Amino acid sequence: MTTAGVAALDTVLPGAVVTAARTDDDPQAVLAPEEEPAVAKAVASRRAEFTTARGCARDALARLGAPAAAIPVGEKRAPVWPDGVVGAITHCAGFRGAAVAWRDAVRTVGLDAEPHVALPDGVLEAVSDPGERAALASLAASAPDVRWDKILFSAKESVYKAWFPLTGAWLGFEEAELAPAPDGTFRASLRVPGPVVDGAELTGFRGRWVVRDGLVITAIALPAREA
Repeated sequence: MTTAGVAALDTVLPGAVVTAARTDDDPQAVLAPEEEPAVAKAVASRRAEFTTARGCARDALARLGAPAAAIPVGEKRAPVWPDGVVGAITHCAGFRGAAVAWRDAVRTVGLDAEPHVALPDGVLEAVSDPGERAALASLAASAPDVRWDKILFSAKESVYKAWFPLTGAWLGFEEAELAPAPDGTFRASLRVPGPVVDGAELTGFRGRWVVRDGLVITAIALPAREA
């Protein structure tokens, strides 16, 4: 576990969420038998980052006080957490991380990390609409050193990871309008009916982003209403 990686995650997540992260692969990490099928045919590099990320997830579970159980891949490749736990896992070049919380305090968690570089040609057009792109252009005029396209992409990944455990349904990039702000926050407004959470229909998510050590990290933690 790396201090820098955990510090970045703790910047974008509240205290009720426990995190663990690494910037390299852990040679001591091993997969549980239930996790093996997800990478049975993967190349060595993919297997290593998946294994390390699962190790981060177990570290986070232990710090939360939950069983350090296997975290197999479920429907739509979403991680399957122990009963009573919500969480998210992310891994990219130079980063592997996980975030977990008790479901009675946090209803869902979304987490994504990406290299802080421009999106490949054509990707921004595929994941955003003209209004979102106009807003990014305005942000870029005042903060040109920030890859706003990558923040939008990463935040939409976090939105999907937060959405899926609540619904079990797909959410397309075009089905949530993403609005990042210079203060390290973002808002995602759903363009489709949302699930009922704590007695009210969910109409969107609020999250946070940070750029640090060549990475963009975005996260969402939807608190339980009673919490």
